[in-house]
Amino acid sequence: MQAFIFLCLFSSFAFPNTLKVGTYPCPPFVISAADNQLNGLSIELWEQIAKEMNVEFVFEQYPLNHLLDAIESEQIDIGVSCISITPERELFADFTHSFYETHLAIAIKKQSYLHTFQSILFNPSLWLIIGAIVITAGVVGAFFYRIERGKNEKLYSMDSRGGRWIESFILGLLFITRGPFNYFEFKSLTGRIVTVLIGVFSMLFIASITAILASKLTLNHGYSQIKSINDLANVQVGTKETTTSSILLSNFGIRHKTYTDMPALLGALDKGEIDAIVADDVVLKYMIGHGRLAGHFEELEVLPYQLEKQNYGFIITENNAYEEEINRALLQIRESTKWRKTLVDYFADK
Repeated sequence: MQAFIFLCLFSSFAFPNTLKVGTYPCPPFVISAADNQLNGLSIELWEQIAKEMNVEFVFEQYPLNHLLDAIESEQIDIGVSCISITPERELFADFTHSFYETHLAIAIKKQSYLHTFQSILFNPSLWLIIGAIVITAGVVGAFFYRIERGKNEKLYSMDSRGGRWIESFILGLLFITRGPFNYFEFKSLTGRIVTVLIGVFSMLFIASITAILASKLTLNHGYSQIKSINDLANVQVGTKETTTSSILLSNFGIRHKTYTDMPALLGALDKGEIDAIVADDVVLKYMIGHGRLAGHFEELEVLPYQLEKQNYGFIITENNAYEEEINRALLQIRESTKWRKTLVDYFADK
């Protein structure tokens, strides 16, 4: 009789009647309806698992960082949303098997041709380069004018002094942009020697100017040139706080703004407050797609580059008594035709 009572007490502590399930909005995995009802892919999956296990549960909503704290302090039993499985989180909690695989991606706002032209036209780097070219052309032109003046009627044929100065500037401009003139066009020995030296300089000058223009104009205003995480160091980036996206950017030393949720993050990108955002690919595509149905986010797009892979699982307290049972039910559901149909319903044409 005592053994029976002990077993009952052990069961009541090891397997509580009602599980506390923490969650936070993350469409399409957790979607909050106007009537405070929850739905979404993760919610449907958990409800199927709970039905298989024949357990009762209640949902409690938290921000992501508070949900992780609640798991660590065992205020809740399980976290259900789009929670990435990471080594850092494994230090204070356990995870179920993965139920969805995705990756981090970059979203940008497409720029119109007019906006791109204006951005290039008013780029300070462009005017600094133009200024450097004008000053260099003036110096080169003045130098040749001083040593060729009165000796070279072919290069300086204008009657007025001002006209000859204009000719000298044009000569300098052509010299550094097009390359050296014919060696024999200069009459003085000094002019011919300097022509050779400046000829080498002009080739390096042109190559440097081309590289700077490509870097400053193409990269800063042609966001299609973003192909890796390192390219984000040259633009203003945003992401959600306390996420693997924020951790990834910090690990690469990329300064970024953080936002509390995806609607605020996408809104900032749409308004031009930031140039790019990093988040989970599937979440970005789903929310941008649904935003377009309501007439929003028309100019936002997700770039086709995969950053860090992400695996979603349910986060649970360490040594959770239900872990094995949850995993068995999860694996069984993942292999079912019904689950594959559910994935198609959520993600087809998104």
